[in-house]
Amino acid sequence: MAAIAELKQTGQAEPAPKVACRRSVRVWRWLILLAAGAYFLIPLYAALKFTGFSSFPSVFKQAGFSAALELSVKLAVITTVLELGLMLPTTIYVHLRLPRMRRLLEGITILPIVIPPVVLIVGVLQVSPQFLKSTPYLLALEYVILAMPFAYRSLDAGLRALDVKTLVEASNSLGAGMPTTIWRVLLPNLRTALLSATVLTVALVLGEFTMASLDLYQTFPVWIVNFEQTSGPISVAASLLALFVTWVFLLGISMIGSGRRARRTGATEVTLFSVTRQDIGGS
Repeated sequence: MAAIAELKQTGQAEPAPKVACRRSVRVWRWLILLAAGAYFLIPLYAALKFTGFSSFPSVFKQAGFSAALELSVKLAVITTVLELGLMLPTTIYVHLRLPRMRRLLEGITILPIVIPPVVLIVGVLQVSPQFLKSTPYLLALEYVILAMPFAYRSLDAGLRALDVKTLVEASNSLGAGMPTTIWRVLLPNLRTALLSATVLTVALVLGEFTMASLDLYQTFPVWIVNFEQTSGPISVAASLLALFVTWVFLLGISMIGSGRRARRTGATEVTLFSVTRQDIGGS
């Protein structure tokens, strides 16, 4: 150890075994990255070779394409708004007032993963009022349940990284009410958690098939499966297009979050110093 410290002080190179170990780690990282890339890219290449580029323009001309895609996007937006509006206040309240209930809430929110979607949709159809059954937006309420495990855990991880109780008490001592505290103190610090919950919810809605098919509504995944019976290449092209649209949509959400973080350089974690008496008085 003394020899290594002396080498560092004199500016000489590190011992050869340590350099070799670092090179070995880098090699393994590249090998894992290449293996993961091959795992994802080879099937995509095979699908693209099967369908050919000429099939992509034909997808937009097929009956029901635009309506199915529009419905899936609408459901993704509605589900995300309802999910965050429900889970964010609930998670904050549990962290502040009922910390012993976190394990129970974790168990409740994991149920949509444990219960099969077929069983869940049958139960929903039995208890739903008729006016909801006649509209496709019943799917949005069902998707809120399906997305609960992912949204709750994203928000819970973000809140655990903060000293929520201290932040709220200090904000209240400055005269801020709970709505102001959530909006000006907690939400800026939970930006990454909110972004994660949004991305996971949108990805789930854009790819969900079982509930939409059992509800007899033609979302984009259902349209792809139904159209597969008439034209294989065009159906594969539609699947690749759906994957691309989902990537672009999620990338746009991530870029919006990154752009906001960049505009707040030097304030990656908003503290109570940004909540002054003047700010609170003007809110």
